[in-house]
Amino acid sequence: MTTSDSSPQTTAADERAAGRTQRRRAPRRALSQLATTGRDPLGILAAQNETRLPELVPLRAERMAASAFAFYRGTAALMAADLAAGPSSGIHVASCGDAHVANFGFYASPQRTLVFDLNDFDEAAWAPWEWDLKRLVASIVVAGQATARDDAVTRDAAEAAVRQYATALRQGQLAPPIERYYQHFDAAGGLRSGSKDARRTLRAAIASAQKRTGEKATRKLTVLGEDGRRRFVEEPPTMTHIGPELEARVTSSLHEYLATTRADIRLLVSHYTATDTVRRVVGVGSVGTRCYVTVLVARDGSALLMQTKEAGRSVLVEYGGCPQSPEITEFVAQTGEGGRVVALQRILQGVSDPLLGHFRGTSHDYYARQFRDMKGGIDAETLDDATFRLYAKACAAVLARAHGQSPTAGQVVGYIGDAKAVTEAIVEWSYAYAALSRADYDAFVAAAG
Repeated sequence: MTTSDSSPQTTAADERAAGRTQRRRAPRRALSQLATTGRDPLGILAAQNETRLPELVPLRAERMAASAFAFYRGTAALMAADLAAGPSSGIHVASCGDAHVANFGFYASPQRTLVFDLNDFDEAAWAPWEWDLKRLVASIVVAGQATARDDAVTRDAAEAAVRQYATALRQGQLAPPIERYYQHFDAAGGLRSGSKDARRTLRAAIASAQKRTGEKATRKLTVLGEDGRRRFVEEPPTMTHIGPELEARVTSSLHEYLATTRADIRLLVSHYTATDTVRRVVGVGSVGTRCYVTVLVARDGSALLMQTKEAGRSVLVEYGGCPQSPEITEFVAQTGEGGRVVALQRILQGVSDPLLGHFRGTSHDYYARQFRDMKGGIDAETLDDATFRLYAKACAAVLARAHGQSPTAGQVVGYIGDAKAVTEAIVEWSYAYAALSRADYDAFVAAAG
């Protein structure tokens, strides 16, 4: 799932020169411009609700109304529409689509080590590189303001993130593509750097993530019935059982999912039998989409939890209007939106869950993965100032590694240059967008009563 073709191969110098040329068509200073006319933020959110489970829409509103940062997390579609209305660099890369600070975190690698990376790809698509960076930097500003940090601290963290992105992307392009592909961020490596407070925060976050295993989730969320069958314990409205017909469809669809995995995974899953499925509410922006968790049990009684999640059209395409190449359009037509999510997750992450797969339902597309395989994160709003800045830089470095996989990354390096103009422009835009998002939040809360 790439945009490569059979054109003559260009050199790294050619790519950087092409990026510098692009400045004439799209000046770096123009990246600071935020279009605010003709907006309908509440209308976009209402349109999204129309495709979601109606009984969960009030819960989505409740979660988004909890704080300005929670609202920001749930409004990737609004930002995509706003970005589409403004100037763009015109250089597209494989993009996350929702790269705010809460969508970076820990998870287990196939080697059972803990890695730090992007962890949400529902909105992934090809889009201008700065869209992801603006989503990240604006989230730094929103999170900083939400905790009443001194503005100098918040601004410094935002500027440091842009510079870190530029530096990491530039350094990454000096390495062969195969080295960039293998690069990943080992969580434990962060314990060797940073302040004492930062190391303490990271150590606590790592310890918490390591405890969030599938085995622990099984003990917490399920019980063994008198008939020997393992079932989930309901926790309405976030976890509820579904009707037998729907449960049968979800369970049978796991066989279609397995067809998109490797042979070793198909053999692994053959040791398990599904015993129960529930609907599970997850996240903030995803509330109301169809998400299920299935418990599969092996002959020795051990369990495997699998999450099946609806994959809709990326907001970068639906609201951002980002054109996708004919190759990608055909790929999505054949595999569904679940195929898109899985493919781009594998491209953007340093290492991915080996059980990732996808399938097409009767009316919706889905992807599947392990549930709670040492998945955890860091709450940016709780960090001290120095650690907040360090975390912002870490997220930016991870984003640069992800974007660095794209063939156009060298053009981005050339376009950015020494990063001064881009840093000023993106930070200015992010502050303006944080204020706009706050106004949208106030309107949302007022409309929700």
